[in-house]
Amino acid sequence: MISTLHYITQETDKQTHAQAAEAACRAGADWVQLRVKNKPYEVWKALALQTKSICRHYGSTFILNDNPALAAEVGADGVHLGKLEMAPAEARKLLGPTKIIGGTANTFEDVKRLLEQGVDYVGLGPYRFTTTKDNLSPILGLQGYTAILEQCSAAGITIPIVAIGGITAADVPLLLPTGIHGIAVSSAITLAANRAAAISEIKQNLQPLPQHNL
Repeated sequence: MISTLHYITQETDKQTHAQAAEAACRAGADWVQLRVKNKPYEVWKALALQTKSICRHYGSTFILNDNPALAAEVGADGVHLGKLEMAPAEARKLLGPTKIIGGTANTFEDVKRLLEQGVDYVGLGPYRFTTTKDNLSPILGLQGYTAILEQCSAAGITIPIVAIGGITAADVPLLLPTGIHGIAVSSAITLAANRAAAISEIKQNLQPLPQHNL
């Protein structure tokens, strides 16, 4: 089952990625993607093991970004691959048939390519400008999501598509009619004064979404 709310960890002056994951899980997040950039391998591995332990404690799904080899090494539930990372088909050989593999898309062609490569879900974005990601792809906005999801529908593509990129709880009712499966957020939870309230509001706004089974 692909969750409708993906929390992506964010390091701040006050907390590490693992601490951010713990706070989010404690507040109700059931899917955590550890998104580590520009860290030495051993630091990345240590954060991955800490985050895995936290997710196991709370019963949350643990996804690692970009690194299938490390995901296999630490026993993550899956991996999310950026457009410049290992091809999903290669990651599948490494991780096996039961692990979750997600991929990043910015266009309908990206979605088709990822589907052919055997991903379990697609992270489509960005919705709007976000400071948590470098080398940002062209902004899609509501119009972009509508157009791409219409193309997916016409092509019979039903893979879960998760919207990402500066999304807030207030955006969810606007995005739902496009046909997205769910959303991925970072700052909307990490920087919330009350994380539990933020997660509750987002989940409530996501209620109309149908659940897609793998």
